[in-house]
Amino acid sequence: MPRYIGVMSGTSLDGLDIALIEHDSTVSLIATHYIPMPATLRAELLGLCASGPDEIARSAIAQQSWVTLAAQGIHALLDQQNLKPEDIRAIGNHGQTIRHEPARGFTVQIGNPALLVELTGITVVSDFRSRDVAAGGQGAPLVPAFHEALFGESTGNRAVLNVGGFSNLSLIETDKPVSGFDCGPGNVLLDAWINHQRGEHFDRDGQWAASGKVQPQLLNTLLGDAFFATKGPKSTGREVFNLGWLQQHLDGLPALLPQDVQATLLELTALTIIESLQSAQPRTETLLVCGGGAHNGTLMNRLAALLPSTQVCSTAAYGVDPDWVEAMAFAWLAHCCLEGIAANRPSVTGARGLRVLGAIYPA
Repeated sequence: MPRYIGVMSGTSLDGLDIALIEHDSTVSLIATHYIPMPATLRAELLGLCASGPDEIARSAIAQQSWVTLAAQGIHALLDQQNLKPEDIRAIGNHGQTIRHEPARGFTVQIGNPALLVELTGITVVSDFRSRDVAAGGQGAPLVPAFHEALFGESTGNRAVLNVGGFSNLSLIETDKPVSGFDCGPGNVLLDAWINHQRGEHFDRDGQWAASGKVQPQLLNTLLGDAFFATKGPKSTGREVFNLGWLQQHLDGLPALLPQDVQATLLELTALTIIESLQSAQPRTETLLVCGGGAHNGTLMNRLAALLPSTQVCSTAAYGVDPDWVEAMAFAWLAHCCLEGIAANRPSVTGARGLRVLGAIYPA
């Protein structure tokens, strides 16, 4: 069976997920490899998410470092599996998003596919989002089509929730095209706040949030952002939700305990997910959660409490490790591109029609 590798580096910037799949009539996860993001590279990529001095050169240099790291991980994965580059049909390279502004007609993922071909000797498919944006779409989320391929055979209404830096939903109903959209912040504000207050990169299992109390005044002002009032198709990014955005809302309020802010941010993530789901698919029988948020017990418990008539569980319950769904998705998207299969969904992104996504860099 053809083998593909997917490389994913999300908005949390914690590291690179590398997944090896086999694709025939079904998709099988064969092996994985994870590389933590070096602190200096993470800081530079975060800096590139906003305008700054000499950003064109800085971006070019940063993506060389990112690709070198990805190539090292790919070779490590091949060595683990006793495979050679010629055993892999293609790499699906998402790259690192540094800007996402579909309303202005662009999205930018850096990842120098030409260099990745040179360093691995494997065909690379990249730049998956631009074609959808060019066709009037949001360019995100792109994973609903893959979620449909993985989880769409069972009857009944189900949803797949990915909680990375941002949260997005895929809505799967029998005899209907898959739909989906970004809900808002997933871990991005939680990570930013705990890093700002405690120097930690994430709130393990949501323990710090669980130690605080939700502050209704802060929660209401955060929920007042215009993004939450819009319906899908929609997508968002660090351009909208970031530490500065949070600080603007905090500045007009009495001083709050840091852990109470964290508790409120977790409630923001949970509520925006639930309100989005109930608005778009009110009779959801199963909510499958993937991404880093699937390991946040406090968040998972809150989602379950807010959805008492819905089964809330990790995708692991359906045989798919929640940590690797997105990397698998971009391996699958590489397959679709090489086969000429349209992989966007206009019902998700708002594009004018189905499009084949990706640019091919042959080995």
